[in-house]
Amino acid sequence: MIGLTILTANGRPLVAPKLNRRRALVVLAKIEEILCWEQNTDRERETRFVELGRYLCEVRAGQYWRLDNLSSFDEFLEKRFPESRRKAYYLMAIHEHLPQIPKPELKLVGWSKAAELVKVARREASGGRAGSGNSRPHARHRQVPRLLPRNDLRRLSSRSEP
Repeated sequence: MIGLTILTANGRPLVAPKLNRRRALVVLAKIEEILCWEQNTDRERETRFVELGRYLCEVRAGQYWRLDNLSSFDEFLEKRFPESRRKAYYLMAIHEHLPQIPKPELKLVGWSKAAELVKVARREASGGRAGSGNSRPHARHRQVPRLLPRNDLRRLSSRSEP
């Protein structure tokens, strides 16, 4: 009977959250602003990925995509990111899996290197470090961006756990 009382799946509620129309409009406008800006400035794009990832996570959690009469978050991504939904998912993963790295430092790293860091963080989180007594579970990947060039970081993220 205990299993029947669970009201969430994977940390998300089973019922749709109440649509906050005003907040949804603000968040969707911010995403649109960032995407328009991204088309115009290539250099500065590498620093706004942190914001964009945060807003995308909020759109998914609050189901703000319903405001555009879309049936799913994936449909929202197809509409807003026609070239690459994968990049949108990378940006969201960066926001979700690297919260302990200060945002200004993450902006200096760039989104592609941060995406590689997500792989390291995921592996460390699932690699049996829980019982090691380490009170700072993701300490290694916090300093990796400054120490390694991107290709070395990619090798680190693809290397299997011993």
